[in-house]
Amino acid sequence: MEKLKLNPQSTFQTFENFGVSGAWWAQVAGGWSETDENSGMPKWERISQLLFDKDKGIGIGCYRYNLGGGSAQSGKGTYSPECRRAESFDISDTEYDWSRDANAVRMMKQAVKDGANEVIFFVNSPPERWTRNGKTHLDKAFRTNLSPENYKKFANYCLDCVEHFREEGIPVKYISPVNEPVWKWTGGQEGCHYSPRQVRKLLRVFADEIDRRPALGDLKISGAENGDIRWFNKTYCRIMLGDKIISKKADAVDTHSYFLTPHIPVISSFIGNRAAFMKRYRRYVDRRFPGSEIKTSEWTHMKGGRDYGMDSALEQTKIMMEDLSILNVTSWQLWIALSNVDYCDGLIYENDDTRTFELTKRYYAFGNFSKFIEKGSVRFDVDPGPDLKAVGFAKEGRQAVVAANRNETAVTLELPQNVKEIYITSETDSLRQVNPEKVFTFPAKSVVTLIFQEDADI
Repeated sequence: MEKLKLNPQSTFQTFENFGVSGAWWAQVAGGWSETDENSGMPKWERISQLLFDKDKGIGIGCYRYNLGGGSAQSGKGTYSPECRRAESFDISDTEYDWSRDANAVRMMKQAVKDGANEVIFFVNSPPERWTRNGKTHLDKAFRTNLSPENYKKFANYCLDCVEHFREEGIPVKYISPVNEPVWKWTGGQEGCHYSPRQVRKLLRVFADEIDRRPALGDLKISGAENGDIRWFNKTYCRIMLGDKIISKKADAVDTHSYFLTPHIPVISSFIGNRAAFMKRYRRYVDRRFPGSEIKTSEWTHMKGGRDYGMDSALEQTKIMMEDLSILNVTSWQLWIALSNVDYCDGLIYENDDTRTFELTKRYYAFGNFSKFIEKGSVRFDVDPGPDLKAVGFAKEGRQAVVAANRNETAVTLELPQNVKEIYITSETDSLRQVNPEKVFTFPAKSVVTLIFQEDADI
């Protein structure tokens, strides 16, 4: 019988947190004040609890707040669906309206109250007042919508927002001014294209303006939020980690973990090896910028149709494990927590017409990680045998191992001696705790978390 082998002496990165974005669901569900029948709480509050509370939810530690560009106020531009419009606090160079985006702000504050101890402000488009076409998306593809003379105004607006919400108790630790700069952004949602050179210039302005504000001395820049892990990552690494001005305000390079391969056999075989690309990327960072961190700041399962089951949950788990074990990421953030469309994204599906929501297996499988891998845990080597994939993290005498069985059949392993707790997510189980056993059978198509004591017989 195969054995699960733990090697806690072989260690890797120190992990910070798992996160989710509040775009754009929070501005809708944040207004759901009706009572949730199962919990007796207002629905918006129950959703936050399910996501961020460690005891009554899955303990997500990082919340990404969308600092919108103002399309929701002006009605300008083409958006599908309309809920992707976002409000802006900006009125003039000297005036803000902090009552705007009330539902999303309320959800952010509740997320912090429920346990999220890190907030990232991320921007898809600068406010309309400073864009070239007066909209928060482009009219012509691949042309930046922000003129250099407005870089400083944009930076000061963002930093004013950070200062305001910090004063209200929100732990804003990062500002991300650029989101997926290589894409064309001609509609559908707020977005702005930048060339790598423009990204460098803009982030230098942000770094300089942060330096001018003593109250923001610990604020970091997150970036450059590239949209595919194959393209331009070396370029953005040099911008974030190699630029003398920007690197002082950046503690990592943040990338999105999408890997969109054309379904053409010859092309797919040439550029479709995700693991190989990631290994080269990690080696490059280690060689050029030793000791530097990589963070996954966005990913979702890019597939049509609502999937409530284990197929999508296992795909999500696969990506998480690859990023954790190949890129050695120190944070892993999912795109959106809630989805209201016919698409394979979000941990929870919301139904806006009826103001109801439904948990998916992605939610529970995400919880197999976020609920048990603590901030400050150190990843260590795990060998689960040929039929499973696994990652392990240790902190203060406690070891958490997440194992995935993607097979259609069960897999049985002999476990280390002192297994303390076991939690199963499968087609029939949702983070169900079971009695620990020396010989354990991992159900078909399942994600399992095993908790060990420090003195485990390994």
